[in-house]
Amino acid sequence: MELGLHYWNYSTPAEPERIASTLAHTARIAEQAGFAQFSVMDHYFQMEHRGTHDEPMLEGYTTLGYVAALTERLRLGLLVTGVMYRYPGLLAKIVTTLDVLSGGRAELGIGASWYEREQRGLGVPVVSMGERFERLEETLQICRQMWGPDNGPYKGEYYQLAETLCVPVPLTRPHPPIRIGGGGEKKTLLLVARYADACNLFASSVEDVAAKLEVLRGHCEAEGRDYDAIRKTAVYVAAPALGDPDQVLRDAEQLSALGITQLDFMPDADPVAYATDFAERLLPRLTAL
Repeated sequence: MELGLHYWNYSTPAEPERIASTLAHTARIAEQAGFAQFSVMDHYFQMEHRGTHDEPMLEGYTTLGYVAALTERLRLGLLVTGVMYRYPGLLAKIVTTLDVLSGGRAELGIGASWYEREQRGLGVPVVSMGERFERLEETLQICRQMWGPDNGPYKGEYYQLAETLCVPVPLTRPHPPIRIGGGGEKKTLLLVARYADACNLFASSVEDVAAKLEVLRGHCEAEGRDYDAIRKTAVYVAAPALGDPDQVLRDAEQLSALGITQLDFMPDADPVAYATDFAERLLPRLTAL
């Protein structure tokens, strides 16, 4: 079992001038302790079910570039890129830049986006859910073409590119892993089967994850895709991880039996204290699975 640390809270400590040092300290602790991945959110306002919209928030890819310079081993990605926030060709170049500068550690985590308050607030077009998923599929096609040998045009319903040139190419070959986040059974998991190297589910319960994976298996069969070739990951949201380590271990054992190979954990308070405590109390037991 690999572990990811999902950094979402820039409010602790409260002083803005300490955000950078806290982020740096947390990332270094995560790498030294043995976390496999470090991810941040792609939001511009804090999520309202986690706090208030006016809490501190940093742009995700700039943040990952900073973390890349401070670390050597951690895989880096957004969990997950909102499809409406960047033109697809530019997104492919952004992820390529992160991959080259990090020595081949970038991942494209991506999803359909959802947070309309920040979109309306900052002037991002708000479109229907159906259109977001159509744009997501075109974005996946464009990124894969940008990272392949075809430098020719792309003509979709929403995006038209005269050239899909991407130089330098990513260091990660054949391309940075694509991880699609979300558990939508009709659209999201179908796109996983068609395009992704990994899925990311919400591990609210073992039963829910098992059901989602069965849906994914069905989509893979319909699409002619090898189900076992897709890496299964999940964000652990069933309970505060440090509140009951034994329960987390029991859940992780069951999730591992289902095929989950990476669990991402979200610090619920001071990220430095969380990463330190997690590394001492939980990480050795989980990575041993």
